[in-house]
Amino acid sequence: MHEPAPFLDELAEGPEGTRAFWLDAIDGVRLRAAHFPAAEDAWGTVLLFPGRTEYVEKYGRTAADFAAHGLHTVAVDWRGQGLADRLLPDTRTGHVVDFQDYQKDVDALLGAARSLDLPEPYFLIAHSMGGAIGLRALVGGLPVAAAAFTGPMWGIRIAPSLRPVAWVLGWSVSRVGLGHVYAPGTKPEAYILDQAFDDNLLTTDTEMFEYMRRQVAAEPGLQLGGPSLRWLHQALAECRVLSRLPSPRVPCVTFVGSNERIVDVPRIRARMANWPGGRLEVIEGGEHEVLMDRPPVRRQITEAIVAHFANTTYAGDRAAG
Repeated sequence: MHEPAPFLDELAEGPEGTRAFWLDAIDGVRLRAAHFPAAEDAWGTVLLFPGRTEYVEKYGRTAADFAAHGLHTVAVDWRGQGLADRLLPDTRTGHVVDFQDYQKDVDALLGAARSLDLPEPYFLIAHSMGGAIGLRALVGGLPVAAAAFTGPMWGIRIAPSLRPVAWVLGWSVSRVGLGHVYAPGTKPEAYILDQAFDDNLLTTDTEMFEYMRRQVAAEPGLQLGGPSLRWLHQALAECRVLSRLPSPRVPCVTFVGSNERIVDVPRIRARMANWPGGRLEVIEGGEHEVLMDRPPVRRQITEAIVAHFANTTYAGDRAAG
């Protein structure tokens, strides 16, 4: 049995019976995971990879939507965020030593799903930074039947004139012991608390914006500010490497908002144009977090993902038979 971990059940609004627990990555970093259960007739399990700054409670409503369709969900607080171990004395800094360290967290979450004896097949849903982590995991053989991405960080939106500066700055300061410093233009305050709803980069839905704000206001330990220069350099390097790798032969659907302003949309389009059997869906008017948008949009995406997973499972069963 896994050691229980704190969980903001009422604020998460997840399915009944949700519980959180601690996990240890292979290098000793303590992570937090949550299991959002489905009904007894469940037919699979979602491995949910959150984005940067995120935490398991944020996906309570999303998990409830998938539970209603017969899917369990397990999600993780990546190292350096949520209630997982923070990696710097200034705990508000989003930081990682090496982007590949996130794969240790993937292994821990997969191990937890297996130890909980959750039903297979497994499916991947990955958002933003989780999209980069998820793509790397798929290339490495993550055992899922199908994948879905939302606003995946396969590139970071930076003005072309500033991109060389970001590379040089990230590379150089890490070598003089300043990799912990906040990336230019970012600050310690959590975006969701510091930003007014008007012209926010995340969602067009005021109620979902307040849902996210309530959570981090209630538990300051969930708050995370801007990324460190080390994180930025590692993320840019990982996106460059991923852009050179072929897409895995895993059935995939990706969603991106037409008003996406955080990740690099041309990289997403290029990736999906060359993904065998892959499909890209653009959510008109959508921002970065399309799964945190208005109810009709959330319903549209949920039903499309469930159909994608179900069709993959049916095709696999038919081929096996």
